Amino acid sequence: MTQASHEKRTAKQPSFPATSSKGKRADLPEGLTDARLVQAYKNMWLSRLLDEKMLVLLKQGKGFFHIGATGHEAVQTATAMALTAGRDWAYPYYRDQALCTGLGMTADEILLSFLARADDPNSGGRQMPQHYGHPKWNIPSQSSPTGTQFLQATGCALASVRNFAAAHAHVGNGNGNGKTAPDYEVTVVAAGDGTTSQGDFHEALNWASREQAPVIFLIEDNGYAISVPVREQTPGGKVANLGRGYDNLTTVEVDGCDVVASFTVLRNAVARARRGDGPTLVVASVVRLLPHSSSDDQRKYRADEELAKDRARDPLPALKKLLLDRGASTELELVQLEASLKAEIDAAADRAEASPMPDRKTATAWVLSGDAEPAFVEPSLTGDGIVLVDAINRALSEELARDPKMLVFGEDVAGDKGGVFTATRGLTAKHGAHRVFNSPLAESSIVGVGIGLAVRGYKPVPEIQFGDYVWTAMMQIRNELATMRYRSNNAWSCPMVLRIPIGGYIHGALCHSQNIESFFTHIPGLKIALPSSALDAYGLLKAAIRGNDPVLFLEHKGLYRQAWCKSPLPAGSDWVLPFGKAAVRRAGADLTVVTYGALVQRALASADILADEGIDCEVIDLRTLNPVDWACLEASVRKTGKCLVLHEDCRFTGYGAEIAAELGERCFAFLDGPIRRLAGEDTPVPYNWDLEEEILPQPEDVTVAMRDLARW
Repeated sequence: MTQASHEKRTAKQPSFPATSSKGKRADLPEGLTDARLVQAYKNMWLSRLLDEKMLVLLKQGKGFFHIGATGHEAVQTATAMALTAGRDWAYPYYRDQALCTGLGMTADEILLSFLARADDPNSGGRQMPQHYGHPKWNIPSQSSPTGTQFLQATGCALASVRNFAAAHAHVGNGNGNGKTAPDYEVTVVAAGDGTTSQGDFHEALNWASREQAPVIFLIEDNGYAISVPVREQTPGGKVANLGRGYDNLTTVEVDGCDVVASFTVLRNAVARARRGDGPTLVVASVVRLLPHSSSDDQRKYRADEELAKDRARDPLPALKKLLLDRGASTELELVQLEASLKAEIDAAADRAEASPMPDRKTATAWVLSGDAEPAFVEPSLTGDGIVLVDAINRALSEELARDPKMLVFGEDVAGDKGGVFTATRGLTAKHGAHRVFNSPLAESSIVGVGIGLAVRGYKPVPEIQFGDYVWTAMMQIRNELATMRYRSNNAWSCPMVLRIPIGGYIHGALCHSQNIESFFTHIPGLKIALPSSALDAYGLLKAAIRGNDPVLFLEHKGLYRQAWCKSPLPAGSDWVLPFGKAAVRRAGADLTVVTYGALVQRALASADILADEGIDCEVIDLRTLNPVDWACLEASVRKTGKCLVLHEDCRFTGYGAEIAAELGERCFAFLDGPIRRLAGEDTPVPYNWDLEEEILPQPEDVTVAMRDLARW
């Protein structure tokens, strides 16, 4: 995308008076009429009365949590009016009730969410109230962590650019340059002032500014992050200063209690984003007229004088005065409107209370898509065999050719480099820089932007350069990627594939040798693969990309170019290897060895040694760590009566502990000995090769462990 220089400014927006200095009615900004001001007042009162009603229900013991929009309604309503509901996209934060009702959510829907009823469109009762999500109004499911929404909104905005480019690839604008003037769907993402301290906020500003993404960052600055004042959060107590230094980003301050001023700023920001000029940071000064939440008492940290000053800025009386001064409405009409809204909300609350609770049987539904795995078909192989990393490259290339919405990105993945392990080498030249491209060096950005793209129907297949560095993306993976489908009650999905090189035996020391599977297999909502051969890597990666669930595709660095991992591949491009199907690498009758990754070959080598001693070992390669092929494992252990679980990662609370515990429960009556584990030592991996050899399972360790258990 071409770069352009834009003014970075901070401007206090003036309020529009009811009348001019000559006594005539002052003009409203373009797009705002007296009738729309009345609608704004109605939406603001709706949100205010909803807050009041929910607090009553809370006191009656019918709910357990509330977090209000009271005091924030003006800028939220103005934002909704500036957007095109159902076309543009919104990532509201928990205090954005008036934004959501302004876009189209009803009082019934808000109260169904508050009372956690089955018909709650936000989450079906799975999330706390004020965690918004609504497919009809393009509001992707929002969760509790503060700041994660910024990067997802950036990815959502980038999807708008891609969609527009695809739709107008062959349409000119009449100017002779063969390009259509941008008319992008706009994404607004909102947060409070405290959330701007999160790293994801700055990562999102960086990526959005770099790409001139059509996204608006709306910061509703009420001066407090729960109890911490903004002066203790932000240098100089001025959030707008955080926007300085980003090319293509315009920063604007506005009185967020003034509907007219807020609408003017948001209308301009929407127009700027829609025409492709880039993102805007809008810092709106608002007041928080309720405590942070129903669990908070702001009198503990705010003086009465300060609270009184905030109440004096209440946006509702201010808008009411403007309507009366302009003659846009009468006192009686507004009183009647308020009474009508109160009656509407009381009736909606009654309906919500009468609405059914979610069926208990649905509590475990939609952790994953529930889509059936493809049937396993033996592949028809050809060629002499290629190494594992080249099999991954081929799978990626074939899937890029098959699916025009698949995207590959990450640090160093583009161009001739093709990643530090060359897994993506040549893909940019073959499929284009718009499909295979470098990202900023920020793992949370890679995952967060990928989530935003995935909810828009793209298939992101990003690379995390090393598993050791995935931890800065943990919030996006654990609380966002893995839970999107479940927390939205299947209204939203996020089927992306994260490729992550992992593992030791390469003299990579503490931060280039980590095995991460035990952390991530604990997370519901993720599928996880760890292939040990080129053929498995090829087939599993293609299955992951074609599937409808988030996948962590773990690739052992030590196997990338190992000769024993080489495989011939299928002649065509349609073969896939289903998840949850383990491979019996060697059949045996005396001992079952369950393993995966780099230790498969070591187990097979030890099995050959023990065969000469008359011990017949069965070696099972899990291939996928979630789901697990329990039927295969059970059948083997019931046959042999003994089981050794073998893995490279640390022993204590390692992945093998769960396999051992589960098989112990399933096969106890068939066991002729204890289920044992052989794993790495409970220590980081040192660089010195002698020390590394000491703490990772070596061939002789495997042989001894297998022999001892077989002879039990």
